[in-house]
Amino acid sequence: MTTSITRPAVEIHPQLTDPLLPELLHPSRLLWTPRELADLTATVTTELTASVKNILRFDDDRRWWARLALTDGVELWLLSWLPGQHTKPHDHGGASGSFTVLQGELGEEYRYPGGPIRRRTHVAGEGIGFGAGRAHQVTGIGDAPAASVHAYSPPLVPTREYATLADVPAEIPPLPVIVRG
Repeated sequence: MTTSITRPAVEIHPQLTDPLLPELLHPSRLLWTPRELADLTATVTTELTASVKNILRFDDDRRWWARLALTDGVELWLLSWLPGQHTKPHDHGGASGSFTVLQGELGEEYRYPGGPIRRRTHVAGEGIGFGAGRAHQVTGIGDAPAASVHAYSPPLVPTREYATLADVPAEIPPLPVIVRG
């Protein structure tokens, strides 16, 4: 006799009980566009602000993060940034992504393959969706702690780190997707 184990179509952080979130995640959507990802992170930061801030933590020693949700098509994260905390330069292995600033201010240096390195500042309420080729480094700037909501599609694609953004190759090959089981 064979026993099969069914996994839920949507995994949601146990502290997020607002019924809006499952509706936003569209479990049947297997690939999200950068615009759809940006809409998702913007909606989570504006409509679920109190619930998300209840989960939020800050760590003096390293950046803090928590996965908010996962489906077969998207993963959603909450990240915190004290002033000066930053990522290493990285890409998202062929996944599209998005982030919206929940509070504070983030600095971003980014580059598309073969393009120049550019800089942007993102403040609370601002977000961006980006395609699979973007590499970036994000830093908490300003005097106050920052937090942001991030989404990636396809989910569970490993990031690739670089010594500097100048090391981003002319073409970013996709990495294999990790299938959840």
